[in-house]
Amino acid sequence: MIVKIKRQENKDSAPYFQSFKYEPSGNETVASMLEHLNYNDDLYDTEGKLARKIRWECSCLQKMCGACAMRINGVPALACNSFLKDIKGDSILLEPLSKFPVISDLAVDRDIIQANLSRADIPWPKELEHDPKHFNLQYNISKCLRCGLCLEVCPNYNKGENFYGAILANEAYLVKTLSKKPDKKLKKAYNNHFASGCSLAKSCAEVCPMHMPTIVSIANMNHA
Repeated sequence: MIVKIKRQENKDSAPYFQSFKYEPSGNETVASMLEHLNYNDDLYDTEGKLARKIRWECSCLQKMCGACAMRINGVPALACNSFLKDIKGDSILLEPLSKFPVISDLAVDRDIIQANLSRADIPWPKELEHDPKHFNLQYNISKCLRCGLCLEVCPNYNKGENFYGAILANEAYLVKTLSKKPDKKLKKAYNNHFASGCSLAKSCAEVCPMHMPTIVSIANMNHA
């Protein structure tokens, strides 16, 4: 297999592509392939040139942290949940997420996700409402990894603008259903940073590795 990677030394340097040879040996993921390429003391590309180690992020490697999010053959996905056996053909293209600043190679800076949530200033309730009819959805929404895949595919999300994407919609729904009396600031934040900019492309729900019920969150918030 030929592994083509979009590389970048740091945020200020120019990006370039570099290819490596890899022989799959079983039920491997993209994450395990990257680990294997970096394992040897010396890494050589397909032209026989010595290359520096590939920089990428990982933590749990069990689809629980979202750190290894990247574009795999153009599709945003988690490297630890993408299997080589599912890749068609004998080549694979790895690129960093395009809507976040590149730190180096496949690692990006996703601090904007938390910054936007803080900027939206959604007021969390001081007194919690515990309604069993919401428990299942609340649990599923709380699984959000903040991986950024939903923002990567969203046609409406652009860094620096007021639309904060599906993460904001799910957060708003969670706060609403936990509040005995939802604050007016909640509706204002939802309208200003989600409802006014969403075109209901639904791509966020399709790409979510946790299969979060974002469409349900949107429907409930729109009704409110």
